[in-house]
Amino acid sequence: MSSLPTVPVHLSAGGVSLVLDCSAGRLPAVVHWGAALGDLSDAELLALAAADVLPLQPSTPDVAVRLSVLPEPHTGWTGRPGIVGHRDGRDWAPAFTLTAVDVTDLHVSGRGPSTTGQVSAPGRDGASGQDTDPGAGVAPGRRLVVDAEDRIAGLSVRIEVELLVSGLVRLRAAVTNTAPGTYTVDDVTVALPVPGRAREVLDFAGRWGKERTPQRHELVVGTHQREGRRGRTGPDAATVLSVGTRGFGFAAGEVWGVHVGWSGNHRHHAERVADGRQVVGGGELLLPGEVRLDQGATYAGPWVYGAYGDGSDAQAHRFHDWLRQRPQHPVRPRPVTINVWEAVYFDHDLARLTDLADRAARIGVERFVLDDGWFRGRRDDRAGLGDWSVDEDVWPDGLAPLVDHVRGLGMEFGLWFEPEMVNEDSDLARAHPEWIMQADGRLPVRARNQQVLDLAIPAAYDHVLERLTAVIDEVGVDYVKWDHNRDLVDAGTRGAGAAVHEQTLAAYRLMAALKDRFPGLEIESCSSGGSRVDLGVIEHTDRVWTSDCIDPLERQQMNRWTMQLLPPEMLGSHIASGTNHTTGRRHTLAFRAGTALYGHLGIEWDLATATAAEERELAEWVTTYRQCRELLHHGDLVRVDQADETQLVYGAVAPDRREALFFLAVVGRSEVSPRGRITLRGLDPDTRYRVDPLVIGDVPGLEPAPWESGDRVFTGRSLELVGVQAPMTYPETVVPYRVTAV
Repeated sequence: MSSLPTVPVHLSAGGVSLVLDCSAGRLPAVVHWGAALGDLSDAELLALAAADVLPLQPSTPDVAVRLSVLPEPHTGWTGRPGIVGHRDGRDWAPAFTLTAVDVTDLHVSGRGPSTTGQVSAPGRDGASGQDTDPGAGVAPGRRLVVDAEDRIAGLSVRIEVELLVSGLVRLRAAVTNTAPGTYTVDDVTVALPVPGRAREVLDFAGRWGKERTPQRHELVVGTHQREGRRGRTGPDAATVLSVGTRGFGFAAGEVWGVHVGWSGNHRHHAERVADGRQVVGGGELLLPGEVRLDQGATYAGPWVYGAYGDGSDAQAHRFHDWLRQRPQHPVRPRPVTINVWEAVYFDHDLARLTDLADRAARIGVERFVLDDGWFRGRRDDRAGLGDWSVDEDVWPDGLAPLVDHVRGLGMEFGLWFEPEMVNEDSDLARAHPEWIMQADGRLPVRARNQQVLDLAIPAAYDHVLERLTAVIDEVGVDYVKWDHNRDLVDAGTRGAGAAVHEQTLAAYRLMAALKDRFPGLEIESCSSGGSRVDLGVIEHTDRVWTSDCIDPLERQQMNRWTMQLLPPEMLGSHIASGTNHTTGRRHTLAFRAGTALYGHLGIEWDLATATAAEERELAEWVTTYRQCRELLHHGDLVRVDQADETQLVYGAVAPDRREALFFLAVVGRSEVSPRGRITLRGLDPDTRYRVDPLVIGDVPGLEPAPWESGDRVFTGRSLELVGVQAPMTYPETVVPYRVTAV
């Protein structure tokens, strides 16, 4: 489509329709975002757009206020603007006119680094000078690209809107300075309207060790804005900010949500203005002076993802389906992993670690990860960060004896790094104190005894890339646990101003460079646990560490809600020791393992302290995971709405709906006993299924319900609408159920 459209553009995929009006040379405005509308004629699309125009009200502009995906105050819009910036106080109120509109099928192939958030130099194509679509390889959807300009302000914009095959929407805006002089960009925000019947907000709070805590409230007139100023995504990130019909649940209730795919400072917002219109949106949160565009330079904001669904599960499926379609999504079976952190901490000893590897291999572990403490001077968390060389005092023969032993047992080898950080007590900091991020010549407050290494400095970036490359190559590392253990406070480049934006891009480049140098290398995004969980970093990583807290009672909630964005195969989910190192609680192995099973299974436990009976039970759980991971990691997430909040029912249903694995997690004491029926949703209504409890080890207080002694065959419709009685059991237990078509 080369000429400017006179009829609204209708994008439709995955059960979702997105109708955009680009008429009269104006920026695209969303007429409809939601359930699929079917085939519509030009006349019907024009009527739909006309029906979206607000009637005039007293004390308002004399023409209907128009809301585009890059909201423009000059139209009379009084909500959050799309672009905030100026040229020494001028050109702060742009009014754009379309110059080109293009609608194409979304055919992409290959994998390139994301252009998210980049600032390009003059004369380069787009935001990065290359084809770098982070959705490369996704099955065809539809894409709208519009170009517009304001010749008076000396600005042009490019807006990209994509409707992916899963029904997930994503959009971003790029701003170019076309005039002499420097243009300062303070904010670029894109927004999507939601209908007035959506009045309940769901987003997430959290802290270290308790990430993704849901919170709900009414959307009232005004702006509900969630800012992330930590220089990373943060444990308290909104993650997915949704607005839905009142009381929406997992199974039903329309819900519209947004996620900002960016690992630095960011904003999500939901807004309701006086004329009743409502939007959800977001973008990067720019610090003062971070983006200053010379003539010809471009700033491209991050992708902002919009997910619509009838129920939160349908919304989550939009994200999961798209992620699973990417060419870089991990497709080989997710290996059972042991991470040694809670087993040994900084006490690295070859004999102890080889013994741990032997025990892990006996129970079926497939990947062994050596955590913090292997490099020079790192006997505690006060020194050594940045000195990425094997500590000769601890490892006089290097890591080879351990790595060879691990590989001889048939396991992969993983290694911990924290590439973006540095201790002041390190050879690197002493040699290059100017490489530490800081403001106005003063060092930021320490956190975990460390500072942030300024990777926006080319020499610092090159040094870190060279050291990581050398270690990964020499050791033969299959897997990197990439940590990031502090917020970015006063994060500037010495003498050059705030630099969170550039630091985030440099981290992405570093990950991409290592992936290019070591094909097959996997990277885990860890950041004080779950503080870097977003669709920006996931373009370069293969899983996230959900939380540093692996207490199964806490993980029941954190896993449940992190899956609103990411599928279970991308969530590190480890079996803890009997006494949890974060909360001090004690739990049975059955609860710990049953909770960890629905994720990327691992172990974080000193197996030398396990009894023979615990080893046998652990081996049985590992075998079960290996048998079920195809289903768990390719099936559709189902979370069942329960009236009794002490019971969580969830699971995975195979795409062909011939099998499922459900879990009943009892997380508290109910005011009634027995608790009543549980229902199992998502199965084929007319297929008959056999339901078999999967009991491994000791489940305290478990008394099977009477139905379990019968033939246990039900239709899918009966299981969803009627259900079965829950067994009697103590709190803090998990009972899995195999559901198989007969």
